[in-house]
Amino acid sequence: MRALCVVGTGLIGGSLMRAAAAAGREVWGVAWSTGTAAAAQADGFDVDTDLDAALRKAADADALVVVAVPLPAVEQILTRVDAVAPTVRLTDAVSVKVAVQDLVTTYAPRARYVGGHPMAGTSESGWAAGDGALFRDAAWVVIADDGVDLEVWRDVAELAWACGSRVVPAASDEHDLAVARISHLPHLLAAVLASVGAGDPDDDLALALSASSFADGTRVAGTRPELTLAMCEGNRPALLAAVDEALGRLGVMRGALASTGGLKATVEAGYLARQRWKSTREPLGLAVSLEGPNALAELRELGRRGDVVSGWK
Repeated sequence: MRALCVVGTGLIGGSLMRAAAAAGREVWGVAWSTGTAAAAQADGFDVDTDLDAALRKAADADALVVVAVPLPAVEQILTRVDAVAPTVRLTDAVSVKVAVQDLVTTYAPRARYVGGHPMAGTSESGWAAGDGALFRDAAWVVIADDGVDLEVWRDVAELAWACGSRVVPAASDEHDLAVARISHLPHLLAAVLASVGAGDPDDDLALALSASSFADGTRVAGTRPELTLAMCEGNRPALLAAVDEALGRLGVMRGALASTGGLKATVEAGYLARQRWKSTREPLGLAVSLEGPNALAELRELGRRGDVVSGWK
């Protein structure tokens, strides 16, 4: 099993370290503060604040480096990667992929980079929020753009499996369009719903009456604002398209409500979409080959069908 170096030890990075260690992998990490490093060390993990030392160790061990920080911090890390471990095996857990690929091309062009995105999280943050079971049964996107290093693609897929995840291959741009719809837009809608529910700051009646529908719909509004901003603003083109579609649907719904009082079309469309979502919870797992000239195109098509990679053949 390939050793792992995790840069960033918040919710995702901390959970990844715990899951990888539980799977029997050697793992070390880099924290941004001495307090976080001390907390991780107290839990028995090899974590400090020396990024260059961690990267040199990764290069010497031929380990896989995982960048698990918000998008605005990626450039700084990649600059050190290029200076200290320029040809290291590299992946990430950032929620947008085109922007990260562009940064890698600019700041760490020699790295053996394959993008990744575990589709898991909570509204909590920090090392203490980490959970080794966070990725269990979650989709883990492994980017299958033309030209990616298939050996590193295998490394990232096997890491995802070690953490209990389902491996979903996708192109960078298709990933960003998809997550704009099912992750980034929901964060913005949750923020709007929470604001509408709160209403007048001097009147808490609505909030006092709220129950599970409001709590479920606003859960991700409890995410630290700087994390939501980094995620959503980093995917602006794809998110704008999703917002435009949502506004169009809301406009049609409002028009129907104002003119006829009818909401049937909106409610039924939402119900059918929710049923379709439920049908994707048990995707077909397929063994794949990474050999041949069409391997990456075949991986992307598998992901578009909603299937997952379950092993090698």
